[in-house]
Amino acid sequence: MTDYTTPTEGLTSLTAAELAEKIHARDITSREVTQAHLDRIAEIDETIGAFLHVGAEEALAAADAVDQALASGEEPASPLAGVPLALKDLFTTTDAPTTAASKILEGYRAPYDATVTKRLREAGIPILGKTNLDEFAMGSTTENSAFQVTRNPHNIEHSPGGSGGGSAAALASGQTPLAIGTDTGGSIRQPAALTGTVGVKPTYGTVSRYGMIACASSLDQGGPTARTVLDTALLHEVIAGHDGFDGTSVDKPVAPVVAAAREGARGDLSGVRVGVIKQFDRDGWQDGVLENYHRAVEKLVELGAETVEVDCPHFEDALSAYYLILPSEVSSNLARFDGMRYGQRVGDDGTHSAEQVMSLTRAAGFGPEVKRRIMLGTYALSVGYYDAYYLQAQRVRQLIAQDFAKAFEAADVLVGPTAPATAPKLGELTDDPLKMYNFDLSTLPLNLAGLPGMSVPTGTDAADGLPTGMQLMAPAFADDRLYRVGAAYEAAR
Repeated sequence: MTDYTTPTEGLTSLTAAELAEKIHARDITSREVTQAHLDRIAEIDETIGAFLHVGAEEALAAADAVDQALASGEEPASPLAGVPLALKDLFTTTDAPTTAASKILEGYRAPYDATVTKRLREAGIPILGKTNLDEFAMGSTTENSAFQVTRNPHNIEHSPGGSGGGSAAALASGQTPLAIGTDTGGSIRQPAALTGTVGVKPTYGTVSRYGMIACASSLDQGGPTARTVLDTALLHEVIAGHDGFDGTSVDKPVAPVVAAAREGARGDLSGVRVGVIKQFDRDGWQDGVLENYHRAVEKLVELGAETVEVDCPHFEDALSAYYLILPSEVSSNLARFDGMRYGQRVGDDGTHSAEQVMSLTRAAGFGPEVKRRIMLGTYALSVGYYDAYYLQAQRVRQLIAQDFAKAFEAADVLVGPTAPATAPKLGELTDDPLKMYNFDLSTLPLNLAGLPGMSVPTGTDAADGLPTGMQLMAPAFADDRLYRVGAAYEAAR
């Protein structure tokens, strides 16, 4: 079987930090690094399906600009200047299509860059292209894309997870050293676990959502993904920070995540209290996942951490609450895709009314999972059901936040398996929505509470050879705790 995981030789095997060091020292050029990753994409992505769009010309032009600036004696625009990146196709870009993996936006080009896109450009980071996802970030396997299926580089008969499977698969296969994802209920962390990469959902409001196509506005958060904790921290500091264009953006200093990652890599967790969540260590979850998780917790103890079991009883209700709140916000957010202002338009032949054009466009443009969630949300918000469903779900959301607050009185960080199983086979979850929703059991609570989380690799399941991950959780705005503990564990492994 062809090995689609990260190559062991050449520029595509180096970490982003290593590449940046060599580029800034002018030992290699950004063009050479960018071209090496474009070559890797050309070599294997027809099989993996990570990218919806590759912008080779634009990426090389950005790389040349970095090389020219360095040659003229200028300081690097950022610690990652010259290191290429893959961008989830939910962020608007003026020089590439932005489709959200949906037919309703096929070929759409936005008139402005998302704030995250803008910050990447200002940091001198060449954007290799736009990665695949479940349509409008609705799904857990990246099989709900309207355009293609993404495969797990560790075994191409399996899913890389979702919704951000394109970004995770691109990282795991050496097609990019850095990537950006979004996380509504686990869409960064779960694919990271299933592909053996690192993924972080920052505290809600600390990374701008301006220009990030909304799924559920109170849950969505963009975030960094990479192959190491330090690389993820370096990218985190590039994209985070207050943005006046985003009404939910928080005007607070960015947590010192890079410093925390470097401190953690020294391997001392003395004095750190680790809360082991009772609800995330349960019967029915895959044996190999739990075995690797238990070994990871033991490793934290070896590094000096103290463990304490914490009880979060309302986490059992997170799935039900999430799948009322999310569809309700989806039904509101996706009302803007009507064929009138931008995107696909169906039935505009002079024989149909505006209402009929809207109906025909949405019927043709939205996929089954998107339609399912719109209908669920519209029902939950309808007269006579709003109090019984949506408001009740919001009350559960508050109880989950209270569980977290109580847990963090006893612990500095919380831990649990990122996903209940390793990567499912392609097709295994697509015909059973409830089974697919259950795959996000351990990642949903963080989004409901707006807290930061990280998935770090814990090895592979001996039974199937597929990656597993441990989820780290921290209080709001304490994202640096994730990086300290994550880097310490990574170094010890």
